[in-house]
Parts: sequence; structure tokens; C-alpha cells
Amino acid sequence: MQSWLNRNFLLTNFAAGLSVAFILLPEAVAYAAIAHLSIQAAITAALAGLLCYAWLGKCPYAIVSTTSSAAALLAAVVMSLRPESVDAYAGLGAALVILTGGGLLAIAKAGLGQLSAFVSRPVLYGFSFALAITIIVKQLPKLLGVATQASDPPRILLELFARNQDWNPYSTVLGVGALLVLWVLTRFPKLPGAFLVLAAGIGLNNAVDLTAQHVALVGSLQLKPMELDLPELSMDKWLRLTELAFGLLVIIVAESWGSIRSLSLRHGKTVEPNRELFALGVANLLSGLLHGMPVGAGFSASSANEQAGATAKLAGAVAALILLLMAIFGRQWIGDIPEPLVAAAVINALRHALNPAALLKLWRIDRDQYLALAAVAGVLVFGVLHGMLLAVALSLAAAIRSFSRPVVRELAELEHGHDYVDQQYHPAALPHDNILVLRPEEPLFFASAEGILAEVRKQLLARGNVRFLVISLEESADLDATAAECLIELAVELDLHQQKLLLARVKDPIANVLQTLAGDSFADGLFWSVDDAVVAARKMRG
Repeated sequence: MQSWLNRNFLLTNFAAGLSVAFILLPEAVAYAAIAHLSIQAAITAALAGLLCYAWLGKCPYAIVSTTSSAAALLAAVVMSLRPESVDAYAGLGAALVILTGGGLLAIAKAGLGQLSAFVSRPVLYGFSFALAITIIVKQLPKLLGVATQASDPPRILLELFARNQDWNPYSTVLGVGALLVLWVLTRFPKLPGAFLVLAAGIGLNNAVDLTAQHVALVGSLQLKPMELDLPELSMDKWLRLTELAFGLLVIIVAESWGSIRSLSLRHGKTVEPNRELFALGVANLLSGLLHGMPVGAGFSASSANEQAGATAKLAGAVAALILLLMAIFGRQWIGDIPEPLVAAAVINALRHALNPAALLKLWRIDRDQYLALAAVAGVLVFGVLHGMLLAVALSLAAAIRSFSRPVVRELAELEHGHDYVDQQYHPAALPHDNILVLRPEEPLFFASAEGILAEVRKQLLARGNVRFLVISLEESADLDATAAECLIELAVELDLHQQKLLLARVKDPIANVLQTLAGDSFADGLFWSVDDAVVAARKMRG
């Protein structure tokens, strides 16, 4: 029985790895084109990502390999430095990946993995949507067989329309036909659609010789021995890349953590952010040292791995082995792939990112839709790199905005019980004479404390006849020095006006810091629940 289970385990994960390898090979070809790097750089990155995550990661379904967003961002960063040659471009790209891997390791070692959720999802939705549009538009010249001079999406589209007579009819038919076939094959998720289309293109080229019809091919894949080394760059270039690596780090973290977390939760498994970021950091560091591309846990490949039946990280290791064998023994065939088919594969891979459902949902719930639109506009107007930095800035601005506009709710007793609820949503709840119960909706810390307590003072003045102010700290797990000092100052201020401050739902770390800073001032003013604080206030009132 045990041997059957082991055999079934091996066969299941081998089949999933085989399926994933058939997806990763065309993705490597496509994403190398996006990054303007060699196919070997993409395959090297995929091997580093798959093997490192199989060794260090925890999610059995995650596939760490090249992604379209990371490839596009790498291209934007490196092009901004104006490299003088292809070798200089490759060196800058490798250095960027090394710095990104080092940054991920630093975050993981510092225990800051929870920052992986700091970029707001609406901003990420907008960035991904605009990035998909940008990449797709930049693939259209290859699909249509036209060499364009423009570099940004609007001007590329204008130039294509203006030069419609220059479209290569053979490239156009091949590219559009491939898109239609890929669309049909989406109805059969078990089939590796992109791999089948590229294989058909290789066969067609060998039968017809598409180069005679001026259809561009990928070109022969020249595999070079992989060596671990640092790119030879000036200190100025290293410092400049260190600044620019932040954007790539953010997109890898946001994209990868979203994929890993959602797949793990779907199967009732837990993952630890710092461990996952450490695995991603090692994978990117190794890929960069081998002159590969950046890697992350892309949702499409990871979902395909899950759907193929993977139950362990063994599937990723199997995918790496099969991908390596295909690259070694099939490199001549890879070179015969028509470029219009590669463009079609890229466009098809990004089809899911063009789904506006996530953006429309924001309008439906009337939350953060303008943040998402700003992220879309930022990428389309300012480009991928500055659009990414703008997206991060928007997330920071949204957080700062919430701190600068504090929400403090008044609580009242529900039906003469022990429960205290938001009076705005429960008009039947009863407040108490001379007792005001308030609950800040944000944690108290250095950036929010003064704003929240200013709002508390405003509501206190509006009531006029308050002798006891109860503040519920249920949203605060702890207090930093600024927040603690602000509460002490409020208590002293109230005491001067013959009023008393009581704190409810106080956790042990908060009680400890207040007692350390204020001595016995809060000895009779800290309570586990709002009801306990109100009962104490009534007794003091007499």
C-alpha cells in the first residue's frame, strides 16, 4: 500500500512538472523578448527560481520563474541607464537582479515580511492592467512584421496605423491565427496551448521556410557555460541600480506573495512571509550571479501547476529538469520559432491581466477606484518604471491620508447589556450621562496619535457635559513612545478640567508602557472591556 502511494505521488508530481515545463519554455522565449535579453537568461532564471524555491519555499503549488511584469520593469530600468552595448545591457540587468535578491534577503532577515502587503491591491490592479496594455502594444510590431521607431504605447499605435500598408501579410496571418488558436485552446486547460502553437510554428518554418517571406525568427539559441560572477560595473552604476532596484523588488514581492498566499489559503495551508521572501531572495541572487532574469511566483504558472495535480514542491524540481533537457536538446528548434507566434504567446499570457473585473469591482463598492485609475494613468503616461514608483507612492499616500483623516466612533450601550456598539449604525443604542465612550478606528502610533486625539478632543467639546472619557483601544496592539506620551498628556489635560480619562480594551503591552511612563496615574484607569470602564465611571460618579 505504501509503495503504491509513493508511486502515485511520484507519477502525479512528475506529470504536473512536465505540464509546467511545457508552459515555462514558451514563457521563457516570450519574456526574454520583453526584457531584451537572451533566451538563455530567461531559462537560467527559471532554473534558479524553480530549484531554489523547491529547496527553501513552503507552498507546494508555487512556481517561481520569469514573469512578464518583472521582465518589463527590468527593461525599463536598464534602458533608463542608456547602456552602450548588448553586453553592457546584460551586465546592468544582472546587477539589478542581484541587488533585488539582496534586498529581498535583507527584508526577510529583518523580519519585515508583513510589508509584502503594503502596496494596496487597488494600486496593484491598476498597475497590472496598464502594464499588460503596455506589453501587448509593444508586441504588436512583431505580430504584424513591422519595425517601429516609437517606444511608448500611444505612438506605437499611431505609427502602426499610419504604416498599415507595411504590415507583413504572412506575419500578420501567423500572429492573428496563433491568437485565435490560443483562445480556442483555453477551453482545454490540460493542454499546453502556447507550447503546441510554438511547436506548430517550428514545423511550419521547416516545411515552408518562412524567412523567404520575411517572417522573423527567434534565432539560434547559443548556450554558454554558466558561471557565478559579479558584473563589472562602476560604483556609480551600482549605486544608481540600488536606487532603482526598489521598484522591481516591490513588484516581485506584491505579485509573488499574492500568488503564494491565495493558493495556500485555497488548500488550507499556512505560509510565513519571511520564509517566502528569503526563498525569493536566494532565487534572484543566484539568477543574477548567473546573469539571469528576475524571478517571482507568477499566478498563471502557479495556478497551472495546481490544476495539473501537483501536491509537493517536487513538481517544480521536475519542471526544472525537463526545461533544462528541452533547452539543451531542442535549442535548434527553439531558434526556428517565428517571432509573430512569440508575440501571440505573450499577448495570450497577459489576457487575464486585461480583465477589468477587479477595477470594475472597485467602482461597484465605491472604494479606491481613483487610486487604481491613477496607477493606470501613471504607467501609460510616464512609462513602466516611473509608473511603478508612482504606484508605490500612491499606496504610501493612501496610508498617510487615512492617518491624517482619523475616524473616531462614539460607542453606546446596546439594550442595557454589556455590549457597546457604534451609535451611528445603531441609533437605538443608549449613551450615558456624563460618560463619553469613543473608539479610534486606527491603531495609535507616532503618525496617527495626535490626529486621533485631536478628533477625540473635538467630540469631547461637542458633548459639553462629560466627566468621564472612555477610549477603547481595541485597534491598538501596542503603543510607541509618541502615542503613549500623547495619551498621558490627554489625561493630564482632562484632570485640569475635573475630567477623567479611562482606557478600555487595554492589552498588556499598553498597560506596561503606560505604567512605566506615568507611574500610578493610570492605576485605576485601565480596563479589559468597555463595560468594565463604564461601570467604574458610574461608581466614581456616585
